[in-house]
Amino acid sequence: MTKRTTGVCYYPEHWPETQWPEDAARMVNAGLSWVRIGEFAWSRIEPREGQFDFGWLDRALDVLGAAGLRVILGTPTATPPLWVVQKHPDMLAVDATGQPRKFGSRRHYCFSHQGYRDECYRIVTLLAERYGVHPHIHAWQIDNEYGCHDTTLSYSSAARDGFRDWCAQRYQSVDALNRAWGNVFWSMEYDSIDDIDLPNLTVTEPNPAHVMAFRRFSSDQVVGFNKLQADVLRRHTSAPLIHNYMGRILDFDHFDVGADLDIASWDSYPIGFLSDRLEASNDHKSRFLRQGDPDMQAFHHDLYRAVGKGRWWVMEQQPGPVNWAPYNPAPLPGMARLWAHEAFAHGAETVCYFRWRQAPFAQEQQHAGLLRPDSADAPALGEAAQVAQELAAFPDAGTATADVALLFDYPSAWAWEAQPQGADFDYFRLTFATYKALRRAGLSVDIINANSDITAYKLILAPGIATLPDTLLNQLPNFQGTALIGPRTNSKTPELSIPVPLPPNLPGLNASVALVESLPPGTVVPLANGGAFAHWFEHLETDCASELTSDGKPAIASRSKLHYLAGWPDDTAFDRLITGACAAEAIKTLFLPDGLRLRDTATHRFWFNYGPDPIMFQGITHPAAGVTWQAR
Repeated sequence: MTKRTTGVCYYPEHWPETQWPEDAARMVNAGLSWVRIGEFAWSRIEPREGQFDFGWLDRALDVLGAAGLRVILGTPTATPPLWVVQKHPDMLAVDATGQPRKFGSRRHYCFSHQGYRDECYRIVTLLAERYGVHPHIHAWQIDNEYGCHDTTLSYSSAARDGFRDWCAQRYQSVDALNRAWGNVFWSMEYDSIDDIDLPNLTVTEPNPAHVMAFRRFSSDQVVGFNKLQADVLRRHTSAPLIHNYMGRILDFDHFDVGADLDIASWDSYPIGFLSDRLEASNDHKSRFLRQGDPDMQAFHHDLYRAVGKGRWWVMEQQPGPVNWAPYNPAPLPGMARLWAHEAFAHGAETVCYFRWRQAPFAQEQQHAGLLRPDSADAPALGEAAQVAQELAAFPDAGTATADVALLFDYPSAWAWEAQPQGADFDYFRLTFATYKALRRAGLSVDIINANSDITAYKLILAPGIATLPDTLLNQLPNFQGTALIGPRTNSKTPELSIPVPLPPNLPGLNASVALVESLPPGTVVPLANGGAFAHWFEHLETDCASELTSDGKPAIASRSKLHYLAGWPDDTAFDRLITGACAAEAIKTLFLPDGLRLRDTATHRFWFNYGPDPIMFQGITHPAAGVTWQAR
């Protein structure tokens, strides 16, 4: 088991050099072990092309390392300086309306631009050669927050040329491409790969197969960009390589990026995400205004544990109000402690707070840190120190394989964005609703990708996976547990066409989707045994045992312990279905009060009360905005 540690994000270039030793000493006094630096510092490392200033970075590393801190050094490629843009003016990404992005913020590059890739290769090589075996650098972060600010998709000429080359390699001929995309429809056939443009600025919706191919290409560009830097670093360092992903960013396949890294990390902003990235009622958002949604952080912890093949961190943990959400309340006292312990309970090795000192200038000056701009302690500093003290006294809890697995698939998110067939259908929303239902039942959950081995689990759930891979389909006939598949699972080919035989085409299950309905808000299909389908309903033809809707249509087709859901269950239906599935596998459920969640590790059970008030459950009072644990 890995010793759990805490850290902080720091920008020495923002502060007088005379302040660095005091900052480092205060970090150590707060129990922090790690410090991340450098990910936005290109203009200070290379202020003009070929003119370098490594001196300040050398001294910063010496100061931080001498204090006993381990450094994570970031490659600075998320923020190319102005001279790079002036040298390569066409390196800027272009949005879907055809407008190029401009210099003056961050992430202002197109992943497909070869000139910018060459610049990245050069600067990362120089950093790796200089610092690859530096005694104070114990990890490297590559770039920063791929996909943030809608920066995965670019409609530039570089992307167009790259997409044509990608299509030529994937399809081998224009005739094969035309057949795969169904371009006979609306006379969309091409005579040459070189005629293909990007799927934007069309009169009405573009061909969804064209969109899906562009999404796959764009994801591959992120993977290739990351691999370029990883390959350079591997030649010069044995320190682990990390990227910090984001919450509800699905534009590229994180599993594919993670294949070239050692550790996955993500940037956790619970209160910001509640108002900015979740569909929820006003009452729900009001109740958890200062705590964040009780399941959003846990979902991403479990997702990135899978992306990192078991090794994962929180690289940025919210310590106070952020600056970027529509509304930015302060956390309740205790939440910075709760969020950190929840990450550790889900297997995090390290939680780093963002940031050390609140900046008094530029875009993020309203983003709280562990210190105020005047260097006085901010509220979260005491909670960070408390977490470090508790970790030092607490035996490492380790992780344990859960009984339940939720399958997750990035290409499915692209598929249902390309052809949603209903304004309410969203892949993340469906998957997250499934996860929340499992957590309401008091279950610990593993998230796995659709190609994973499922034999270790008693219950698997696969909602909305557009195309089930053969690796999973081949496992289902011999799977000893219960499987809840659907809705909309296995309903498309990889090229986004309807397959024949009709979906879901699951082994051993004689059921076919004859018709689909997308349901507007307020419209439901009641189920005979309680609850309802919302958002989505499929008309099944089947001779399998079936649960019915209130008007007698098949709602769930079952053969032994394989079940296909023909709709999107509401909370009542989800709770009933999961109770029944768990009972079939002798998995104990505990339906928890609103806001109370648990996570089981190999040795301990952790309780997290996201509620604003204490909660009494099974004779134990769980403090508001608090975390408790007990040996199992």
